[in-house]
Amino acid sequence: MKVAYFDCIAGISGDMTLAALLDAGLTIEALTGELRKLGLPGWSIEPRKVEKSGIRATLAQVHAEEHHHHRHYSDIAEMISASDLEPNAKDLALRVFRRLGEAEAKVHGTSLEEVHFHEVGAVDSIVDIVGSCIGLTQMGIQALYGSPLPWTHGTVTSAHGVMPIPAPATAELMQGWPVRPLDIEGELVTPTGAAILTTLAQGQDMPEMTVSAVGYGAGHKDLPGRPNVLRVVIGEVADQLESDSVIEVEANLDDMNPEWLPPAMDAIMQAGALDVYLAPLTMKKGRPAFRLSALCEEGTLQAVARAILRHTTSLGVRYKPLRRLKLQRKSREVDTPWGPVHVKLAYMGDERVNAAPEFEDCRRLAEAVGVPLKDIYAAAIAALS
Repeated sequence: MKVAYFDCIAGISGDMTLAALLDAGLTIEALTGELRKLGLPGWSIEPRKVEKSGIRATLAQVHAEEHHHHRHYSDIAEMISASDLEPNAKDLALRVFRRLGEAEAKVHGTSLEEVHFHEVGAVDSIVDIVGSCIGLTQMGIQALYGSPLPWTHGTVTSAHGVMPIPAPATAELMQGWPVRPLDIEGELVTPTGAAILTTLAQGQDMPEMTVSAVGYGAGHKDLPGRPNVLRVVIGEVADQLESDSVIEVEANLDDMNPEWLPPAMDAIMQAGALDVYLAPLTMKKGRPAFRLSALCEEGTLQAVARAILRHTTSLGVRYKPLRRLKLQRKSREVDTPWGPVHVKLAYMGDERVNAAPEFEDCRRLAEAVGVPLKDIYAAAIAALS
């Protein structure tokens, strides 16, 4: 299985991601040929070699004639959906823009349907995101991983005025992803870069691999004390099952009203848990109780523990690291008679062994059109064939 690991030593942006893939072997001809299927007018990509603190890297400059670049999320999603892009690249791009739209909507207190992009709606940003998804598809990348992201300081000027760094939408996208403080003034993680990484990457641990290519994507600035590059490492993983590390956090609850448990579990998930579950048990003096368990990544351990202590009656938690073996996971959007639904696909090598429609997509459709939830599920599974 071919995988890619993004080493974000100086952050990540959409153009740095695209440049790193070009530096690692993606051809500009194949990239631009596929991008033209979007039907966007007046753009070109100029890749050139530069040096950043002694490292040779590729800078990908997108030139666009467009000046007005405010687009609604729905406009971009429709453009991508209606295009003739390769299906996997289309699905990846739709996932990235949806997550970006949800972050913008939350920050500005609006809905996904009403949110509109300013800088991210420009042609160059669309080319960066869709181009990166095309690159991952054309290079045969089946799984993506990435390092913790730097959290810098300062301000940046946007269409909404002066904003703190990281920008609010970027900070929203970085929730649940490990970050490390970096004493540099300036924006090293952009909304486009954060959206690509946190949407598509499966974890932070670099898998054991046989390296086949290394690419460096350059940023435009020169940074003090470090090269302003994003490094991508591409290689082959021999095992058909993926592996990663998670932390299991536990608390025993023998004095809590059971009616409080579902809201507590929701709050723990919102704090960054990957999963939350309950098991009945009997404690001292024959007391009936529950064991509450949460799985999380190392970067969200403190937030998950705080959520457990805040929303339950527990006075403390236990935690331990766990290793996991996982099926390879992909997502695909399918059309049903009532609207699109994302389906999670699980593979062992080239064999698809599981498929599960996204519950929230199915629930939204069921509530909107008045169709039983089970019918939405059945139609989504049928649409896979």
